[in-house]
Amino acid sequence: MRVFRAAIFAALLLFPAGLRAEDVTLTSRDGSVEISGNLLGFDGEFYRVETEFGVLTVDGSSVDCDGPGCPTLGQFVAELTISGARSVGSVVMPALIEGFAGREGYSLGREELAGVGFRFRLYEKDSQREAARVTLRLTDSDEGFADLISGESDMVLAAREATPAEQDMARDAGIGDLRSSRQFRVIARDALVPVVAPTNPVDEIALSALARALNGEIARWGELGGEPAPITPHLIDPKDDLARVFAGRFFADSGAIPKGAAVHQTMRGLTEAVTDDPFGLGLTTLSAAGSAKRLRLSGDCPAKLEATRASVMAGDYPLTVPLFLYLPGRVLPKIARDFLAYLRTTSAQMVIRRSGLVSEPFEEISLDQQGQRLANALLVADDENGLEELKRMARAFSSKARIGLTFRFLGGSTELDAPSRANVEVLASALGSGQFDGHRLHFFGFSDGVGDAAVNLRLSLRRANAVRRAVILAAEAGSAWKFNAVADGFGEALPIACDDTEWGRQLNRRVEVWID
Repeated sequence: MRVFRAAIFAALLLFPAGLRAEDVTLTSRDGSVEISGNLLGFDGEFYRVETEFGVLTVDGSSVDCDGPGCPTLGQFVAELTISGARSVGSVVMPALIEGFAGREGYSLGREELAGVGFRFRLYEKDSQREAARVTLRLTDSDEGFADLISGESDMVLAAREATPAEQDMARDAGIGDLRSSRQFRVIARDALVPVVAPTNPVDEIALSALARALNGEIARWGELGGEPAPITPHLIDPKDDLARVFAGRFFADSGAIPKGAAVHQTMRGLTEAVTDDPFGLGLTTLSAAGSAKRLRLSGDCPAKLEATRASVMAGDYPLTVPLFLYLPGRVLPKIARDFLAYLRTTSAQMVIRRSGLVSEPFEEISLDQQGQRLANALLVADDENGLEELKRMARAFSSKARIGLTFRFLGGSTELDAPSRANVEVLASALGSGQFDGHRLHFFGFSDGVGDAAVNLRLSLRRANAVRRAVILAAEAGSAWKFNAVADGFGEALPIACDDTEWGRQLNRRVEVWID
């Protein structure tokens, strides 16, 4: 009873709110504590009740329930609602739900909800009793966050991180801190890639030129090294999540559609149209690129960036789009907890990969697979010190393989960006489970080329040590002794992209993880 009373007391302090109609009363088994309120949910294990003290989550094994709102346990059906980005979730999330049902031994029914998404019903195979319902609301990231904050969904699928305004509203609503890595994870990645018809002679395009061409400011292929023919921009609906990702970075007016542009409702439809248009230029996703010709991204330096599974997995491609799953800061229904556990499994990673998205962050990338970026480093190392640092780096890389987790930072600091904060938890969990027992982990830090080279060298080492410490601290208690982890910094020695843009500098500020 002391634990039960302590939990109630903590809840009273943390969740002040107004009283709503009372339809349940929860009483501790010895009768000493009683809670009345409106039942918000029950997952077979925990009650969520809105009381005069706020929303409380109470372990069902510690209380008896009385009142018209109490669930009939024999007829209980677990509920889970996932809301968010249609563009990135319409294929992968149904596939993951189906994979989860199969792994847990349920038979599955699926119905389309007009204008909303899908509802999946999970049935026990022996009795065909309905055990759970999963509602998938496919709208966009904005609506997904609104649903989470208003309590209409249990998870948010988003093609972007939560905005400061959304973080504030979530905190005010008692959802928790959406900036905390414990309340979001990156479940997969995709990328935006420029595409043309296979017959188009152009092979690469600067990111600034891509934005201007799609915006109608560059009108002819001759300005991009192609034939003297007009460019036909192919754009996704401006309301699409992924269209906003690109427009928010590179278009002054994210809702503007240039005259003569073709607008498409789906990425696959856009890709098919560009493939058949000899003068078309579009921006699609790597997962939907099909047989269209993908252009490399170039800049004012020799670096050429290509969207490949390895470069997207490591975040080394500038238009990589992480697929976030945001969670509320409360105990989730058991089916939600089981689904989250499933997402960590190998079978879920295979489902993600079959959907065309990129996952498997621990897949090794051998040194001989990284020839292009090493060649880029040689091309920009134009002095003796640069070459010496490259030699030192090459010796450090020898007999090691890189894994696809990369940590990136805000400019001039050791503060991690949102996907990297999620990566800390992912790597710490793997270390705690013994996945890297017997290996030594090397955290190699790099900087952009802005400022003094000696300062950047020291900063890259500080970043490597900061990530190493963060991962060890996040690892499960007692697991740190199971692995060896060292840090080193190489400053400007291995740029991924040109330093002439902020996105290029952002790519270059990073810590890579290598194993031997």
